[in-house]
Amino acid sequence: MGKNLAKLEHLLGYKFQDLALLERAVTHRSWAHEHLPDGDEEKIRELQNESFEFVGDSVLGLAIAEQLFAKNPTVSEGDLTLMKHHLVSTETLARIATNLNLGEFMRVGRGEEKTGGRHKQALLADTFEAIIAAIFFDSGYISARNYVNRIFTEELRRATPRSSIDYKTLLQETLQANKLSAPTYKVVKTEGPPHQRTFFVEAKWEGGAVSGQGNSIKQAEMMAANLALQELKAETTDEARQTN
Repeated sequence: MGKNLAKLEHLLGYKFQDLALLERAVTHRSWAHEHLPDGDEEKIRELQNESFEFVGDSVLGLAIAEQLFAKNPTVSEGDLTLMKHHLVSTETLARIATNLNLGEFMRVGRGEEKTGGRHKQALLADTFEAIIAAIFFDSGYISARNYVNRIFTEELRRATPRSSIDYKTLLQETLQANKLSAPTYKVVKTEGPPHQRTFFVEAKWEGGAVSGQGNSIKQAEMMAANLALQELKAETTDEARQTN
């Protein structure tokens, strides 16, 4: 594992003082359970990265909030929240983790290995958060913040309220404004192998239904919600024309 960790340090662009922190950050609970089959839960928790994910989530959130405020001092709280939500989303974190090739270095159990665990968005995002925590524990918040700023340079540059729109929330608010129930989402079909799966999701509301697709259920739901908003807008436009 030592050579792999050294390679991962190089890809991350960060040299650890305590390499054991990085080792724990890339260790999934499935690996810990397999290698400590008779171990108690405390020993298993000491090996795996879930507690690191918890800390990394908070460190990452603070670092991103700091940068967003510094770059957008006059933007409203709502828009800042929207941008932060987008930047720390599973989809964004998994994309960054994939670019860093984190899947290659994750320690996962045989079951996760067979089901494509190294390519799962949730696992990649969790591992990335755990690595942020490992850097925080290794050398403090300032180092962790500097690392986040460097890794998120492009994401932060592109972040705008418009590019961060949460179409699902927008659709729900639009329907509620018209005294309609919240939409429902249902996965109607999946295609492709576990590591390259495409999801097809149907969004239904009173008076309509549309389908979206994406590389994750969330992405497919967002696309469906966006299409639903476009359809509702078209209906409103048609009604206005008929009235006139």
